[in-house]
Amino acid sequence: MVAEYDVITVGGGLAGAALAKVLAERGVRVLVFEREIAFRDRIRGEQMHPWGVAEARKLGLYELLLGTCSSEVRYWSGQLVGFSDVSRRDLFETSPHRAGSLNVYHPDMQSVVIAAAEKAGATVLRGARVLGVLAETPPSVRVRLDANGEHVYRARLVVGADGRSSMARQWGGFSVEHDPAGMTIAGLRIDGLAAPEDTMNGFVHPDYGMLSLTVPLGKGRFRVYVGRHKRDGVPTERPWSGKNAIADFISANIAAGAPAPWYASNFRVTGPLASYESADHWVNHPHKAGIVLVGDAAASNDPCFGCGLSLTLRDVRVLSDYLLTDSDWSAAADAYAKEHDRHYRSIHRMTSWLRYMLYDPSREAIEVRARALPRVIADRARFPDVIGVGPDFPADEIHRRRFFCED
Repeated sequence: MVAEYDVITVGGGLAGAALAKVLAERGVRVLVFEREIAFRDRIRGEQMHPWGVAEARKLGLYELLLGTCSSEVRYWSGQLVGFSDVSRRDLFETSPHRAGSLNVYHPDMQSVVIAAAEKAGATVLRGARVLGVLAETPPSVRVRLDANGEHVYRARLVVGADGRSSMARQWGGFSVEHDPAGMTIAGLRIDGLAAPEDTMNGFVHPDYGMLSLTVPLGKGRFRVYVGRHKRDGVPTERPWSGKNAIADFISANIAAGAPAPWYASNFRVTGPLASYESADHWVNHPHKAGIVLVGDAAASNDPCFGCGLSLTLRDVRVLSDYLLTDSDWSAAADAYAKEHDRHYRSIHRMTSWLRYMLYDPSREAIEVRARALPRVIADRARFPDVIGVGPDFPADEIHRRRFFCED
């Protein structure tokens, strides 16, 4: 027996569940396949920049998340070690969306949003092992749900929302582009850290090519990240992973600029430590033959810049808007793919500029920093506003030249 739906999402994380919620609320028949029966703690993004918070508002997720599993942090503090004192930005006052950084513990967020999708009328199947997606007319999905064998489901549209290592992307025959290796990132959850809970704290040490970022999750919980540039000609540092690497990870945070007194208290490590490659990878025009990609399956930006959740919600909002206003879903999916390429490429350009300016260890980049960074610090309007404005910031040649002080 073949079951029929309007939309099937392969993946029930933020991308798949948020899309299912929005569409089901408007009467679309949605089926969500999620392989995890219970969401586990892994090292992932747990913040939404103000422009991502604006997308959460449009999708009806903001109040839901704020009332269940998230906190909105008003301030962003940053320091370029060796170049300036700490600066503190009031996100409510300086972002066009009048929003802070919405910080969430990822497993709780996933549970809240997938429950909201089910409440809205979507069918959610947990513990589902998707075996393949076929680009037929209409497209179909093969799934193993239990010991009784395979099942086949068809839909007008299949949405690949299964993350950075997307199998839906592979089954759909999409070609993946990627940047050269640039940064690696590691993360660890720490409770009871002596850091402020009303502020996102970022420290950049350009001489070391390192970033330290402390993300308050509320109720004394923090996720701490360290990003490291993969220096040309220098052996790659061992990735941080497991309990034995925690002391080195904390030392690296302090070396990158985080205050040592934050780690002098009786903090508790309450999550895993793991490291990941950070290079961008993406699909150009993530739609073909009734298969659409959203979130990290469509494009994964370097997580050192914290845009992942915000980009995911932008994808969901754009795709759902087109599907709900155009009866020709092939045309709607193409329009989404075109807009996705625009907003992802804007973020990709800006984060590439920032990575070169702040972390690149090459002699050329060091000379550019010495010439340009003092002027940029004195005139912060030169910085591309990845945090407050995001993909709507004009990431054009004029603004590139302003950032690198070539004007």
